[in-house]
Amino acid sequence: MNSPLDLYPISEKAPEQAVSASGLSLDRLTLDAVVSGRIGAADIRISAEVLRLQAGIARAAGRDRLALNFERAAELVTVPQDVILETYEMMRPGRVSDAGLLAARAEMLRRDYGAHAIATLIDEAVAVYERRNLFRRRY
Repeated sequence: MNSPLDLYPISEKAPEQAVSASGLSLDRLTLDAVVSGRIGAADIRISAEVLRLQAGIARAAGRDRLALNFERAAELVTVPQDVILETYEMMRPGRVSDAGLLAARAEMLRRDYGAHAIATLIDEAVAVYERRNLFRRRY
């Protein structure tokens, strides 16, 4: 392999690297396995490693913003779903009236989950929300 682009599409060029978060390979992810209950929801979640691999491919293709989104998604793989949904709700303009709450959420994601890129995104949102006066509780 000379370039990450040589791996695209991963499912065809490097299927051994396309594994789910639980470590299942693509050839084991079948409809029959799902219907029979041998595979659960956790088995079909994407892994952080595959997302980072996609980020490398995107970056090699000159799509830096897409690469950053894949890297942020990789950070979220280990974050519990309820924390993700609560954070999403907090980031909606008009949902939080105190910048400190969002800043604290960013710090918690950074400290507890190592989600540095996500925390940076939230920190950037705090600055924008303050500048645009969006820390008014509207809902």
